[in-house]
Amino acid sequence: MKIDRVVLRHLQMEQKSPFTTSFGTFKMKDFILVEAIDTDGVSGWGESVAFHAPWYSEETMKTNWHMLEDFLLPLTFQSPIEHPDQLNERFSTIRKNNMAKSAIEGAVWDLHTKKQGIPLSQALGGKKKQIEVGISIGIQPTVKDLLSIIDKYVTEGYRRMKVKIKPGWDVSVIAAIRGRFPHIQLMADANSAYTLRDTNLLKELDQYNLTMIEQPLASDDIIDHASLQAQLQTPICLDESIHSLEDTRKAISLGSCKVINVKIGRVGGLTEAVRIHDLCKENGIPVWCGGMLEAGVGRAHNIAITTLDHFTMPGDTAASSHYWEKDIIDPEVTVRDGLITVPDKPGIGYEVNRRLVDSYTVSSKTYRKW
Repeated sequence: MKIDRVVLRHLQMEQKSPFTTSFGTFKMKDFILVEAIDTDGVSGWGESVAFHAPWYSEETMKTNWHMLEDFLLPLTFQSPIEHPDQLNERFSTIRKNNMAKSAIEGAVWDLHTKKQGIPLSQALGGKKKQIEVGISIGIQPTVKDLLSIIDKYVTEGYRRMKVKIKPGWDVSVIAAIRGRFPHIQLMADANSAYTLRDTNLLKELDQYNLTMIEQPLASDDIIDHASLQAQLQTPICLDESIHSLEDTRKAISLGSCKVINVKIGRVGGLTEAVRIHDLCKENGIPVWCGGMLEAGVGRAHNIAITTLDHFTMPGDTAASSHYWEKDIIDPEVTVRDGLITVPDKPGIGYEVNRRLVDSYTVSSKTYRKW
């Protein structure tokens, strides 16, 4: 592939309802949509999952734009790309900034598979025709509100409920959910809200048969998580702590977790995500695909990676209509009985709706090699 130009667009989309976690509340989603166009005029699409503020990680939408403009796009234009895997090595001179790397790498993967005439899922090694999905539910004003929302999604057939917790909104909330829904797949996501001083509190969650507790401790930690996991019956799932294949290897070696959440943006792209999947498969560590409130392009990439065989747990890839009045892809992502049918068209399998993209675009800039 010879990339002729790349268009970066700053999009702003309003969510249907606010989404609250232990570190903040989101109503408006600002993100970068990346379009890579080759010399034949074929477009590939990627999406930056960085938020507008450094709550989840140190990256933000603005820092991603800077990294793309000043470092990653020049490396992308450096020479023709025979395969998207080459970008992983080409970008290795740039430390971290994984969400920026993933955004352009995802666009190149989409472009490459369109040129090859095959679905992105197939190119990654996926074989599933349908994927199981769960849903992520933010912190609600009251427990009654939360139970009502869970009831709605259980009725809609979602295969797993993930609820956000934080100090003061944890054990009693989980107890209330289990009292109402004794048999659903249920997990708690702490987004690093606790420390080892909260071990006894977290041990109270063992009685509620949770599928996992996601990232209870610090976002850069694997040592304390190992200590905590040794004291819990409930599997710990690492999210923010895992940025690479090497992080994964160390976490497995230390016994820091029993499950790993793979987010494409967090680990630097699809190439690294596949490698993490393969290592976890070798070591018997289940993986699943987490969500970052993606619009349609990022959601399509999540669907593709989830088709790999060791993604054995329902991910966070809910229907487009759960988040947006109108998503930027045609058709939108839909869920039936907790399942998404994997598209079989080349590339990400969905068409980007340029009219809607234009309506959500705040600004854009085109970059060329010359």
